[in-house]
Amino acid sequence: MGVQTISRTDFAFPGQTGVYRGKVRDVYGIGDKYIVAVATDRISAFDVILPRGIPYKGQVLNQLAAHFLKATEGITPNWLVAVPDPNVSIGYKFEPFKIEMVVRGCLVGHAWREYKTGKRQISGFAMPDGLKEYDKFPEPILTPATKAEEGHDEDISPEEIVSRGLATKSEWEKLAQLTHQLFAKGQKMAKARGLYLADTKYEFGKSGDKIYLIDEVHTPDSSRYFYLDSYNKYSKDRKDEPKHLSKEFVREWLMEQGFNGRKGQKMPEMTDEFVNSVSERYIELYEEMSGQKFIKPPAGQDIMKRIETNAREALGKLQ
Repeated sequence: MGVQTISRTDFAFPGQTGVYRGKVRDVYGIGDKYIVAVATDRISAFDVILPRGIPYKGQVLNQLAAHFLKATEGITPNWLVAVPDPNVSIGYKFEPFKIEMVVRGCLVGHAWREYKTGKRQISGFAMPDGLKEYDKFPEPILTPATKAEEGHDEDISPEEIVSRGLATKSEWEKLAQLTHQLFAKGQKMAKARGLYLADTKYEFGKSGDKIYLIDEVHTPDSSRYFYLDSYNKYSKDRKDEPKHLSKEFVREWLMEQGFNGRKGQKMPEMTDEFVNSVSERYIELYEEMSGQKFIKPPAGQDIMKRIETNAREALGKLQ
């Protein structure tokens, strides 16, 4: 394909205390105060990292996350300090809550898969009877999940969150409040761009008794978007399904190939055509969501060297 993709990084930054490799980001601890998060081109679905990276995906995620972190800092403070490179964010290190705050505006994805088996509750939150796929809930619902170190995340109720010590009752109430406020902001921003934000997840950390938004916000990896006109049209005539602008189409492609993350299943081959189509979809979402033109790195640029140089320079200014 001729485009350099970042599948893994192995940097040694000044003051580095360790590295954690998530599904997408390689996160470097710097002393006890900062982290350097490098957004790679890895892509995951069904909690499995797919065998091929997606060109420009890391840059899209990093730049979109920075865009939305800045847009939501009036609701809650966040971890971000600097974005010294298209693929790098530097921020504060906080103690994370081991909960994913998932919020859903309509019945789709995991919620729909549960609903059509007859379930009317997720994570202790009720879903009304009589809904069809893509129907909006009367009010957005919270369906928190535990963050699994390995394997699949699991739905968890607020009562379990408190009883297992993942958050105190007052912390849970604050997390729930912030989640609804952030989602309302995200939906408003999406609507202004002709999009519908169907669902998303937030992660939070704390320092002392203060709560901070961490990780990415409103990106295609953590959120599900539809084009607003296609979503509204489907809601009326039920003919053509709404056009996705998120990672859900990757999950759908995998399921069509007979893969849904279960043990023993063989990962289907990712063709150049499919990889390119995913890359184009990510760039499309960046431009639609941010209203800015996506700028690809110059052909032949050593991206890894650029990342290391820019991150080191930024760290030098912080320390």
